[in-house]
Amino acid sequence: MTFLSATLDRVKPSPTIAVTTRAAELKAQGRDIIGLGAGEPDFDTPANIKAAATQAIKDGKTKYTAVDGIPELKQAICAKFKRDNNLSYAPAQVSVGTGGKQVLYNAFMATLNPGDEVIIPAPYWVSYPDMVLLGGGTPVFIEGEMSRGYKITADQLEAAITPRTKWFLFNSPSNPTGAGYSWDELKALTDVLLKHPHVWVMTDDMYEHLAYGAFTFCTPAEVEPGLYDRTLTVNGVSKAYAMTGWRIGYAAGPEALIKAMRKVQSQSTSNPCTISQWAAVEALNGTQEFLKPNNDMFIRRRDLVVDALNACEGITCPRPEGAFYVYPSIKDCIGKTSAGGTLIDTDEAFATALLDETGVAVVFGAAFGLSPHFRVSYATADSALADACGRIKTFCAGLT
Repeated sequence: MTFLSATLDRVKPSPTIAVTTRAAELKAQGRDIIGLGAGEPDFDTPANIKAAATQAIKDGKTKYTAVDGIPELKQAICAKFKRDNNLSYAPAQVSVGTGGKQVLYNAFMATLNPGDEVIIPAPYWVSYPDMVLLGGGTPVFIEGEMSRGYKITADQLEAAITPRTKWFLFNSPSNPTGAGYSWDELKALTDVLLKHPHVWVMTDDMYEHLAYGAFTFCTPAEVEPGLYDRTLTVNGVSKAYAMTGWRIGYAAGPEALIKAMRKVQSQSTSNPCTISQWAAVEALNGTQEFLKPNNDMFIRRRDLVVDALNACEGITCPRPEGAFYVYPSIKDCIGKTSAGGTLIDTDEAFATALLDETGVAVVFGAAFGLSPHFRVSYATADSALADACGRIKTFCAGLT
């Protein structure tokens, strides 16, 4: 339709949402569907957090708030950054948005001009490039190969930086791979960034508390304090606190940047849901005791899925350090034909045939910028994961 903005031609709908929607449609038609596409925990929001939301309603805390967050939540965020990351921020340096996605989007809209470049390691979360494009910028990709644990190197980062580079966007633990950068690995990247003072750093730390085994989370401004004045540290309550639908994300950074982001938000959504903000105060200030048992469950699920997928013909699945995703390679499946007659010439064809023939919904790797792979979210019941992996194994065994 000609009246639509040409900007829309620069972006595409979210593939992860498309997969989830398609799976739901098939399930409504009576198909036996196992959805492994959605990136949200199957745990319920902890009772103390729900109670705080209920109390906020009872207390009549249902009116407009400041555009980018109530003072109590900003104070809780400052305390969290100091407690968990040894980063000191004042409330004026904090922005609260309707989910982490809005916070990232606000930052890009507030800072990008035509010709500006944003360096994005691949595989990447599907929304990163499109948010850059909507902001008028140009995404520049660095490929993190599976042989390196899907991580980029300092030399790759150095080679990607140009005079037009505005941001380096960093995500660890990663969606879609679960890859986590150690302190030393991250220090090598921050050493490069120190040499280029025109490059700002935007972190997506949404999976901070989903770190497993020997891996210890760290964030760029923590590793290299010299980057503090040009880093936007983004986080939220969605994943660790099982609050995806509450839609609260936040960030801290230089006050001038936060002020610019507030201006964007003031003319789009205004404040995030008031009740969700009060729930997030409790999430950050309240007990954190549930994090470890939840992580123990995720570790068990990760190991179940990794072991099962590596037993499938043609699939190689690394064991990630965090988040709740695995990102297996299907290189040895490409060129074969499924039992249902579909030529598997791409990872999208693999994912489509897998859903149509077995009822297992996954997200194809091209959506994340690295093929031939697919992403599995193991944030669901063990029984469903075992069933799904069994179907995947049968599907792979039927490829000829």
